Amino acid sequence: MKSWARLEPHSAAEKKLLWLSGMVAVIVLAADLATKAYFVRWQLGASRDIIPGILSFTYVRNLGAAWSMFSGYGWALTVFGLAVIGVMVIFFRKLTENCPERYLALLLVISGVIGNSIDRIFRGAVVDFIHVHYYNQWHYPVFNIADIAICCGITAFIISGFFRKDLGKQDADSGN
Repeated sequence: MKSWARLEPHSAAEKKLLWLSGMVAVIVLAADLATKAYFVRWQLGASRDIIPGILSFTYVRNLGAAWSMFSGYGWALTVFGLAVIGVMVIFFRKLTENCPERYLALLLVISGVIGNSIDRIFRGAVVDFIHVHYYNQWHYPVFNIADIAICCGITAFIISGFFRKDLGKQDADSGN
């Protein structure tokens, strides 16, 4: 079975993919910041149904991380998030292993962490507003676009790892 193509380091194809992935990440970050600004300005107060019984917009200030874990440790979460971004940037090429899908995956995670870090720094809490639920029987924690970017990026990276299990072995065999 032939493995998926890998990009040549510093090639035109890699530069183009990096630029396109970067643009997607910037658009996601802009959408995250714009939607949060909208909900902060208009503070809905009560939940507004988008799809009755299933999807609502509900303004929530999250003082923690996912599912309000580590609530009250906003500055520690900000420092941790910025450290994660630093590590991802420093080891970007190693983390991508020149796999095209990983460029977008990592940049989505970075844009999501930046979006939530901006909230923590300038608002003191992360603004969440997307509320998925099933009437009053089940509620998923309220989230935002940055959270979606982080989850999609991590999921894509993990899936890539499952489909590219042989990368380390190939590199060892070829002497890279």
